[in-house]
Amino acid sequence: MAPKFKAPTEKTVRAILTRYACPVPYHEVRTRFLGGIASPIVGISPLSVAKALWDGELPPFDSIDDLNELVDILINGLWNNLTKHNRRSAPFRLARLNLEPTATNLATFAKVRRQELEGFVEGMFNGQDRADLPARAHQALGQLGELRAMMAGIEDLVARDIKAESRSQLETTFKHVHELTRIMETEIHEAVMSCARARRQMQTDGGLPRSALH
Repeated sequence: MAPKFKAPTEKTVRAILTRYACPVPYHEVRTRFLGGIASPIVGISPLSVAKALWDGELPPFDSIDDLNELVDILINGLWNNLTKHNRRSAPFRLARLNLEPTATNLATFAKVRRQELEGFVEGMFNGQDRADLPARAHQALGQLGELRAMMAGIEDLVARDIKAESRSQLETTFKHVHELTRIMETEIHEAVMSCARARRQMQTDGGLPRSALH
């Protein structure tokens, strides 16, 4: 029997990403992997998505044991654990952030959400210019693109005048980002479910109407 791997803790994943100077933050690694898992592109492998975190090549290792450790944590652990979100009963959740409503924290909140959305799309396309997506996934990625632009807009507003907003305005904007987070999670889940259904139907009846998204 193949060995079973426990889901690694966030601390464990963060530690190995830091050790090998991964330029992609942990919260975005999660969504990149989820996008790769959901992607309808034929031939995507966990290893190729992991390599993309370091611009296409894994970092240098001192020993084969170090390489095996990275693979165990990122692929046998994190990637395999994220495959559970292919089930309707296990929706994906974005990173939970416990931040006080300050201008700096608002920019951080929006930046994390933007990076998570960009990571999901990056994982779905895996470096390609287009992917033939099922209709509901196509719709979801359109919605996520609009939400990503909103998060970038918040970052830009804060950067232009970090002291402009009153506390009450900041609290309201924080509330809106929390509300938008739930929409992001819903659309990500629908994209994943749509692609999972398409794969099942393709296996049984040879195909499903799709929408090419560029």
